[in-house]
Amino acid sequence: TRLLTGLLGLQVYSSGILERVVAAFQSISGDAGVSLGDTVREQHGRDESVHRCHPPDVVVFPRSVEEVSALAKICHHHRLPIIPFGTGTGLEGGVGAVRGGVCFSMRKMDQVLDLHQEDFDVTVEPGVTRKALNSYLRDTGLWFPVDPGADASLCGMAATSASGTNAVRYGTMRENVLNLEVVLADGTVLHTAGRGRRSRKTSAGYNLTNLFVGSEGTLGVLTKATLRLYGIPETMVSAVCSFPSVQAAVDSTVQVLQAGVPIARIEFLDDVMIDACNRFNSLSYPVAPTLFLEFHGSTRSLEEQVAITEEIAKDNGGSDFSWAQDEESRGRLWKARHDAWYAALALRPGCKAYATDVCVPLSCLPEVVVATKKDLIRNGLTGPIAGHVGDGNFHCIMVLDPNDQEEVGQVHQFTERLARRALAMDGTCTGEHGVGLGKRVLLREEVGPLAIEVMQGLKATLDPKNLMNPGKVL
Repeated sequence: TRLLTGLLGLQVYSSGILERVVAAFQSISGDAGVSLGDTVREQHGRDESVHRCHPPDVVVFPRSVEEVSALAKICHHHRLPIIPFGTGTGLEGGVGAVRGGVCFSMRKMDQVLDLHQEDFDVTVEPGVTRKALNSYLRDTGLWFPVDPGADASLCGMAATSASGTNAVRYGTMRENVLNLEVVLADGTVLHTAGRGRRSRKTSAGYNLTNLFVGSEGTLGVLTKATLRLYGIPETMVSAVCSFPSVQAAVDSTVQVLQAGVPIARIEFLDDVMIDACNRFNSLSYPVAPTLFLEFHGSTRSLEEQVAITEEIAKDNGGSDFSWAQDEESRGRLWKARHDAWYAALALRPGCKAYATDVCVPLSCLPEVVVATKKDLIRNGLTGPIAGHVGDGNFHCIMVLDPNDQEEVGQVHQFTERLARRALAMDGTCTGEHGVGLGKRVLLREEVGPLAIEVMQGLKATLDPKNLMNPGKVL
């Protein structure tokens, strides 16, 4: 009877009511679809972030949108918070049940539902991950390019407006979601662009799809997503180039984009980060500011792209390109980049990591990266830098001892300085990780009190009881 006691501080439930709620959940999702176990609840109360675990009171595992709707109606009736959960790979504490409640784990809804090869779109359930979808598409000549690194669920990626290494060429989740099926707090099922609609563009009414992309579970549970697909390029080649300074590497990035090169990926790693990646992946790249690049297209178009990029890199003091052309060697190169989080953690075993996520206009990128690097050195902080610099987005992976309160305070002050440095340059405090728990004050500074009031009004309209992932974003 410990279950759900004192949720939200709104009411205290008798054991009889609790038993009826759990029995109602079990009648919908079966005994195996409801878990009260401590281990399961703790697994669903944390993500990859530094935020502490906030386990839900119960975890349910719906198998269909009908079950999600029925479960939500019970939660709505009893005023139980609802926290959607995909794969738990988020970085802002977005899945923690900070006010108790019911975690909706979506892993059993893992079907690719509708593939339209000729229309370049697909509809997936929320348990389908990025890698699972691309494996499904392997023999079609199509792929879904949005790649945040982790094998995240696609609806989870939509919920945080995720992006990643390919965004400079293919856009973020915000540009690649055509329609969403959403279960609202009261169990109502909404299709944001209309049931079954999947046109490549529309001017019909308010853009409800993009209202839910980036909403972080605070407006509803995403139960289907219709996504854009792309043809697999004829040729892909990757390269690594080191530079004498941070300024030179970032200047090269800006100049490549200003030259109109349709580069697919252009990733920056500072000397500390490349050293960590070398150690973690047994590599031997020069320990210097480095760009990882990838080019997509026909053989002829790649020749032009590469020639322009090499010339710009050389003009900025860059080394000769180290090439990776076959799939296996490209995979090793990008695995090193995607393992940056774990490579940074390995610098200080037993410590935790927190990733900053600022994004600025491209012209401001050299200044903000150089200033950030100086800030890290001046304060003696461990914060290797890696970023999707083609978007103006970069991360300091702050490795810290969570039991050292002085260091925790220093890191917090650094992240606040960095975020406000980005805001002063007309940027954002979060390019792709979301607001979650830690950036709510910064969000208010970024968009202003009136925009916050509008968001609160939308939230109150869709979720008047404040049951959807309460305590996050706003």
